[in-house]
Amino acid sequence: MRRAAVAVAATAMAISLAACGSAKESGNASGAKESEGKKTDALKIGLLLPENQTARYEKFDKPLIEKKISELTGGKGEVVYANAKQDATVQTQQIDTMITNKVDALIVDAVDSKAIAGGVKKAKDQGIPVVAFDRLAEGPIDAYTSFDNEEVGHVQGKALLEALGDKADGGQIVMMNGAITDPNAALFKKGALAELEGKVKIGKSYDTKEWKPENANQNMEGALSALGKDKIDGVYSANDGMAGGIITALKGAGLSKLPPVTGQDAELAGVQRIVSGEQFMSVYKPYAPEAAAAAEMAVALAKGEKLDSIAKDTVDSPTTKGVPSVLVPVVSLTKDNIKDTVLKDGVYTVAEICTPKYKAACDKLGLK
Repeated sequence: MRRAAVAVAATAMAISLAACGSAKESGNASGAKESEGKKTDALKIGLLLPENQTARYEKFDKPLIEKKISELTGGKGEVVYANAKQDATVQTQQIDTMITNKVDALIVDAVDSKAIAGGVKKAKDQGIPVVAFDRLAEGPIDAYTSFDNEEVGHVQGKALLEALGDKADGGQIVMMNGAITDPNAALFKKGALAELEGKVKIGKSYDTKEWKPENANQNMEGALSALGKDKIDGVYSANDGMAGGIITALKGAGLSKLPPVTGQDAELAGVQRIVSGEQFMSVYKPYAPEAAAAAEMAVALAKGEKLDSIAKDTVDSPTTKGVPSVLVPVVSLTKDNIKDTVLKDGVYTVAEICTPKYKAACDKLGLK
């Protein structure tokens, strides 16, 4: 865990230092760029996020990206924002609007990684570079930043085995995977299966439409009916929102003791369920370094600069090879390290987590 935390800190520092270097370079060259008719700091960056049901997008990603772009452009850069609310067609229309508005670069978190490809090509044809954010969009993208998504699945799978203890040997679990339209979901599943297959029995496995908690709830009710409420030893949930729907179904089945349930995103409700013991873990993904990388790559590309000092990795999408990338490490969040993760990083305060409903549980964990 210490190594993971150090890696996160190192990544954040590296991105921060790269940002400083890039800012200096653009500042030193600003006169030359103006004389050459190239982009200066008065940039217009389009930001397209996929949905607003998951708390991270509106609460963390949007303000963090806006803040970083402002820092990188001396307050002269403008962020033009739109949220697709889980509608791929709407997001394609939003790209058209961004093109019409003549943005200098686009940061896109795709609702549907395949459906977005045509819009990405349109933007590129108009000379607008595209940064794929969090999800690896198809089409001619210029850069990509996300977390090591296969590692997320490994972290979840290992945590579930740890929670199962002796029951891990042949115990039965349900897998609640994410939406098939999200390429990250396939990577989460791949990593989790690498840990779980051959060690536990997978009684039921679902690809959950649109990542919606209500769909996960319905799937879990189906699993309970098919397998029996006393025959489920654990549940792999790909994120916290679905974990909430799963836990509601488990409670509704009248289980006196809930099986361990995984999660991802360290949503406030998920952290509170971890505190109370209803959810075993979540995956904490430090949003600041991911947002910083997206902002810096977008600004650099808008100015016609190279990404060599920013992106140290490359990834391949189904349509584009060798995409310059920044991959941020993740941390397994349990009740034992809440202080050292979401509290230490200022994601939440004790007051936000430890509402009256959770005060007694917080006191037991020393969260005061």
